[in-house]
Amino acid sequence: MACMSVLTRDEAQNRAQLLDVHRYTIELDLTVGDEVFDSRTAIRFTVLADQGTTDTFVEIKPAALRSVTLDGQPLDPGTLDGSRLPLKGLTPGEHELRVDASMRYSRTGEGMHRFTDPTDGETYVYTQLFLDDVQRVFAAFDQPDLKAVFEVSVTAPPAWTVLANGITEHLGDGRWRAAPTPLIPTYLVAVAAGPWHSVRTEHRGLPFGLHCRRSLAPHLDADADELLDITRACFDRYHEKFEEPYPFDSYDQAFVPEFNAGAMENPGLVTFRDEFVYRSAVTDTERQTRAMVIAHEMAHMWFGDLVTLTWWDDIWLNESFAEYMGYQVTSEATRFTDTWTDFGVARKTWGYDADQRPSTHPVAPEHVEDTASALLNFDGISYAKGASALRQLVAWLGEKDFLAGINIHFARHRFANAGLADFIDSLAAATDRDVHAWADAWLRTTGVDRLTAAVDSRPGQWTLALDRDGHRPHRVTVGVYDRDLSDGRALVLRERFETDVPGDAAPTPRPGTHPALVVPNDLDLTYAKIRLDGTSLETVLRGLSGIPGALTRAVVWNTLRDMVRDGELAPGDYLATACAHLPEETDLALVQGVLAFAATQIADRYLAPGQRPAALGALTGLCRDLVRRTEDGDNPGLRLIAVRHFIDAAAHPETIASWLDDGTVPGGPELDPELRWRILARLAVLGATDEAAIAGELEHDPSATGQEGAARCRAALPDEDAKARAWSALFDSDDLSNYLFTATARGFWQPEQADLLRPYVARYYQDAVRLAARRGPAIAEAAGRWAFPAHAVDTEHLRLGEKCLIEGDPTPALRRRLVDQLDDLARALRVQEA
Repeated sequence: MACMSVLTRDEAQNRAQLLDVHRYTIELDLTVGDEVFDSRTAIRFTVLADQGTTDTFVEIKPAALRSVTLDGQPLDPGTLDGSRLPLKGLTPGEHELRVDASMRYSRTGEGMHRFTDPTDGETYVYTQLFLDDVQRVFAAFDQPDLKAVFEVSVTAPPAWTVLANGITEHLGDGRWRAAPTPLIPTYLVAVAAGPWHSVRTEHRGLPFGLHCRRSLAPHLDADADELLDITRACFDRYHEKFEEPYPFDSYDQAFVPEFNAGAMENPGLVTFRDEFVYRSAVTDTERQTRAMVIAHEMAHMWFGDLVTLTWWDDIWLNESFAEYMGYQVTSEATRFTDTWTDFGVARKTWGYDADQRPSTHPVAPEHVEDTASALLNFDGISYAKGASALRQLVAWLGEKDFLAGINIHFARHRFANAGLADFIDSLAAATDRDVHAWADAWLRTTGVDRLTAAVDSRPGQWTLALDRDGHRPHRVTVGVYDRDLSDGRALVLRERFETDVPGDAAPTPRPGTHPALVVPNDLDLTYAKIRLDGTSLETVLRGLSGIPGALTRAVVWNTLRDMVRDGELAPGDYLATACAHLPEETDLALVQGVLAFAATQIADRYLAPGQRPAALGALTGLCRDLVRRTEDGDNPGLRLIAVRHFIDAAAHPETIASWLDDGTVPGGPELDPELRWRILARLAVLGATDEAAIAGELEHDPSATGQEGAARCRAALPDEDAKARAWSALFDSDDLSNYLFTATARGFWQPEQADLLRPYVARYYQDAVRLAARRGPAIAEAAGRWAFPAHAVDTEHLRLGEKCLIEGDPTPALRRRLVDQLDDLARALRVQEA
């Protein structure tokens, strides 16, 4: 059973007042077997109480707790209660706690994850200790404000290399020692061990490294120059912005298998999911995303690692800042200059959607009760909305004062902890503006404001009124566009001007005729729903592709998306607009974002089932248009997007089956492993392949991603026995790793197989609740995200889900996912009814 012990905020505050933790000395032995490793920890700490004795506890989740000593005196390991080992009768002064334990490896991406590469049989392990999973690796006072120095040594198989937060030294016989860290919190300790393939260099006197599995070595080598150029450029740009230099002794980036998040900001050893080592063709937008993640994680070296949150209610101080800085620095320091367009269409919508669900919360909530609650707040609010709020803050405050406030914050709290009040005080020291009022309006409230444009015109002048439904102040840029008289389909920018909402006075008339299009929030500098005036909406539906500027088009596409979700624009009209204008679109992020929404929401959920075949036909027709447009080879990224979406929307197998047989799309691209598995998965859904073909493809590609592709294909087969086997693997067994679980879940539910799958919809809730309780938060999250029957848009499904929330007692992680999924289901029903 998964241990559900959580640390409360009150407990953490009490322990922080009681203890000053100085140093951890940690010895890990990774040579004792495939299931467990040895962990020996010495913790030196001071009890701060003035008099008498006091009690506290240390956390650990062992397979076996062999011995515990406090100041040389043995303690009873049998007193371990869940993950808490009580420490009683502590006297004021210095103490040393020693813990010797056997710990379990993980296959869920939590704690010490162990992975054996099916390509070559090599094994790798790495830690992921966030948020409270350090307890799975070594004993610790596990809370972010008890920072300490960490000295880590590791015994590993002789052929392995060990990476850690600090520079590692091989002592011989498989023994490695890492340089002591500066003061860091427990959740940022990192170790990665295995027969890594490494690319090393130096920059500004610091060792830089890239690391991946040996089987991915050719692919890492192919991109090493790009990755290191981006790393160096971002590193230099941060040193131009921040007065505090990079605070650690090295900068390694390890691409690790079966990683749950995109990346993790361990100081000196950032871990990334190794899908970022591309073995198949990708678009330039995907490369841009990888660059942004590199910049995001590097920003954490200051936001989170140098200055750490005091408690998890201020997670936005980590993630909102890293998200904002990641996009901004990527746009400033690399060749990817249009990152904010991708943010608008791919990330900001994540925040908008999250902020309209019952589970929404402020960017900076006033009280997060415990660690289980904190884990739920790593969502579109803390990342996308928080970054959007910071972008609005910069627009209102000015970048100069914003950076001055940040540098004051770093100087005041370096290698220590801080909260919202500390940060706002630092900002206030750099500006005369009332940043406290701004923070109250933007960071302490929930929901999305709505700005509605009304345009009135008279001969020779026109007036814009922006009505605000909400409570936040906004500084927006308004874009004004006219039709291009030389090209009736195109629009030209007449002017842009800034305005504050709400304003201090009545709108000022502006000279000129009635514009063809007025776009509030034209540069996407604020966070709000936008509603266009009637003339502008008509212009958009007829001429969206003629709008100059991809970022402006992103704002407009998001407006249409939001109107569909609110029942103000028919889903079919959105799809018709996409078919009319995407063939002329030049920005890959916009093409990808619009196609994804049209496929996964419009076709799969917002249109009635009887309308889905026509919608898929429209999507395949649109993709054919895009493929034809790219026949000259000038835009391989656009062609790749079109081919991918054509495969996913194919209602008939003949065309894609011929591609698979030929090994290429006519005119390109040749089918790489990603496209081959994508086609085979679609053929499985359509009942146009079988187990023999899947096994044959797996023999051709036995890699980890090949294993995942095969699992997805097998679960997608429209066969009762195949569904029963997949269901049992998901919910009855604990054998699937986190990635194989996700792959199987993604294959299982298919709209085309609704009748076959109907009995499983009712089974889902009971089985998911049991699974989440048994396997813990990472699998609970996957079960709620990927194994949820999202295709079943009907009132009976909604009733079953709501009953589970009332009677089923799901774990916090699963409950949060179900609340969000069921709210999306209710929204889809409303859209269908509208």
